[in-house]
Amino acid sequence: MIRFVPRARTPLWLTLAVSVSAGLAALALTAIPLALTGAPVFTAFALMAQGAAGNGFALAETLTRATPLIFTGLAAAVAFRAKLWNIGAEGQLYAGALATVALGAGLIEAPSYVLVPLVLIGAALAGAVLLLVPVLFKTRFGADEVVVTLLLNFIVLLFVQMMLEGPMKDEMALGWPQSAPVLDEATLPKLVAGWRLHWGLVLAILAAVLLHVFITRTVWGFRLRAVGENARAARYAGLPVGKAMALVGLLSGGLAGLAGASEVAGLKGYLTADLSPGFGYAGIVVATLANLSPLGVIPAAIFVAGVFVGADSMSRAIGVSNYLADLVVAFALLSVLVGGLLTRFRIVFVRRGTA
Repeated sequence: MIRFVPRARTPLWLTLAVSVSAGLAALALTAIPLALTGAPVFTAFALMAQGAAGNGFALAETLTRATPLIFTGLAAAVAFRAKLWNIGAEGQLYAGALATVALGAGLIEAPSYVLVPLVLIGAALAGAVLLLVPVLFKTRFGADEVVVTLLLNFIVLLFVQMMLEGPMKDEMALGWPQSAPVLDEATLPKLVAGWRLHWGLVLAILAAVLLHVFITRTVWGFRLRAVGENARAARYAGLPVGKAMALVGLLSGGLAGLAGASEVAGLKGYLTADLSPGFGYAGIVVATLANLSPLGVIPAAIFVAGVFVGADSMSRAIGVSNYLADLVVAFALLSVLVGGLLTRFRIVFVRRGTA
């Protein structure tokens, strides 16, 4: 008979082993339907790896794709640690992008060392305020934040479309619904001339490090973790649960808002309704793959981004659908969830009839 015994402490090596094994298991499981289509399995995976990191340009594209995923992964990780189920990072991303355009497209004229921080702060505040509403509904009225944040995604996107067809529409875009471009002074500089990789990546990594320090080394980080473990016990111990949840909402929404700022100010230069291909939802997958670790979000985001960038390259080379990337990510997520049992519990074999 098999029994699952809770672990008092999960070793770091086991957490890393489960994450690596999940990635390998995802590739192995993906190879089955890939082989059934008649495609060369090893060639396809080799082309994916080459397309994701085969040269400097490919690696830069992967890191560019990973930048918003790090922000949204951090947003999901900090919220889920406190048992705040934020499914609205997509809407918070668009709120941040909208604030970036509102502040950086000519409303304020200032040098870059003033305008860039102002745009980033405005984007973070827009995302934070958007999530603060569901948090208040949850703490004051017991509303389900999953439903509220999910529905807010559609409301925000419709509002963005309305703004792009109305007050924020660029008259020089030949009728295409997009915003006016942000000023050069509001643009995040490129890390490498001629490539799309920008300073948003540095900000995302810095945010991950700071969030890790905040969670593991500060009093409010301890309160956040305590509320996530058991909100009732935390309230009984005298911890300010309501304030802790509000802080979590501000952090999570702000990080998602920064994802929108990085895409507009660092990559595209303007806002469109299709700015995000689902970065907010993919951030949940990234956070889960990282086991809600802020530092773990960085390699998890690079892995997910590499899968999608590599799949696009592989698709063009051998004609296999790039939807294969969705399959890899889905299998990786399922593998991590199954592997989570090993990190939380020890498997003990007990003979029948013994206690």
